[in-house]
Amino acid sequence: MGKQCYPGGMTKILADAVVLAAGRGTRFGGPLPKQYLTLGDRTVVARSIDAFLRHPAIRRVCVAIGAEDAAQFRDAVGGRSDKVLTVIGGDTRQASVQAALTGLAADAPDRVLIHDGARPFVSEDLISRVVAALDTSKAVIPAVPVADTIKRVEDGTITATVPRQGLQLAQTPQGFHFAALREAHRAAQEVATDDAGVMEAAGHKVTVVPGERANNKLTTNDDLEDALRGLGGICVVGQGFDVHAIEPGGPMILGGIVFDVDFSLKGHSDADVALHALTDALFGAIADGDIGHHFPPSDPTWRGASSDRFLRFAVERVQAVGRIVHLDLTIICEMPKIGPARDAMRARIAEICDLPPAIVSVKATTSERLGFTGRGEGIAAQAVATVQRY
Repeated sequence: MGKQCYPGGMTKILADAVVLAAGRGTRFGGPLPKQYLTLGDRTVVARSIDAFLRHPAIRRVCVAIGAEDAAQFRDAVGGRSDKVLTVIGGDTRQASVQAALTGLAADAPDRVLIHDGARPFVSEDLISRVVAALDTSKAVIPAVPVADTIKRVEDGTITATVPRQGLQLAQTPQGFHFAALREAHRAAQEVATDDAGVMEAAGHKVTVVPGERANNKLTTNDDLEDALRGLGGICVVGQGFDVHAIEPGGPMILGGIVFDVDFSLKGHSDADVALHALTDALFGAIADGDIGHHFPPSDPTWRGASSDRFLRFAVERVQAVGRIVHLDLTIICEMPKIGPARDAMRARIAEICDLPPAIVSVKATTSERLGFTGRGEGIAAQAVATVQRY
């Protein structure tokens, strides 16, 4: 595989790209690896893949995924292109790269670019710079100069100030001559943090081209928040409504708080109508069914279950695709009086949802003694959840 002519007589060097998406993202937390989180209208890994599919110098993209992630990967990227193939990655970055290189070897490219799946903002210009530099070098990386003062710290104390002169932050995609990179990986004796390190250990010189500040790797929740702010995000709203009948015998659980009264709410679980409404509001915001779908009352597992489990589950589902911006709960009843317990209820809901109480609203009203709530036959609750999708 070599050069191909495009309209206008421009010649492009074709290369294959490898996107690394087998990591688990343990520093990120949450139920999903970071590469499968949604960022705007696409997942993080889909954005990374698309950047290479759009580039005229890229022939195909090989994605290294986790052994258990095949279905999740299909959901995350959809039917992207017949130019995308997958391999099962390993426990380390080097193992994943080696798996990808093996997957490409049957129809090996002359040149290959290795990219972190968690860098979703790689630009066409940056890819072009790396590809062009491979004309004169077997190994190329993009990098940006260190802008901040660097301190060496031990046990919370500065031990030295490291001069910034000559220091740069390595990025991806890193470009290589395919045969040279594969041989360097085969000969590698020590673990390297990137492929440039593997080539350095094999005695190759590595050329540096200008990177881009926007080409950040998403490593922590703060990184994702920054990326979301850059995109603007998508705000969605879900609403929930629930009713439970009152029956004799207390105490009663409402809004996660125990009310010492001589009546309670009737239901398969602990019948916390307030938490049920909030749970459905969160499911509604991300179009993820309802509480009955996830926790069917026909299932004896949930008999007498504490409703904070349902709400926490809904929160985790939301955290996989975005973040909760605000919760607004209204309880409709004649008794008990909600006002004295309002702050405790807000604090408990905030605790379950891992939110600051300042973005949790709890209100109460009566129905002026009209209807089933007015007659004291039951309690109703309605909730609105505002969610910012990534």
